[in-house]
Amino acid sequence: MRIERRDGYVLWTGGPVPRGADGITIGSCIIVRSGKDDSTYLLRHELVHVRQWRRHGVVGFSVRYLGAYARWRLRRAGHHGSYLRIPFEIEADWVARRTLLGSDRERESEPTLAR
Repeated sequence: MRIERRDGYVLWTGGPVPRGADGITIGSCIIVRSGKDDSTYLLRHELVHVRQWRRHGVVGFSVRYLGAYARWRLRRAGHHGSYLRIPFEIEADWVARRTLLGSDRERESEPTLAR
């Protein structure tokens, strides 16, 4: 188990993460499973949740997140389907994927040294 302060958040590696998940964010604390702290996608995804927590506060985030999940469960969507339809999860996935694509494009456009 390792806890480290980073720029704007705390990363807790090996902390309690719900079954079936690789990470969870509570406020400005990102908790990830051991061995997942090097996943660029996961950290970018969870950083979006840090910003959402800051933007909406504890009550606002919780009501929006859990409310969206509950609405889909009441519509008889399963757990995973309901989770994937939570607007905060959609945003976090989209931003993480877009920033990864941007990083890949930046790396591809960097000049390579001739050998």
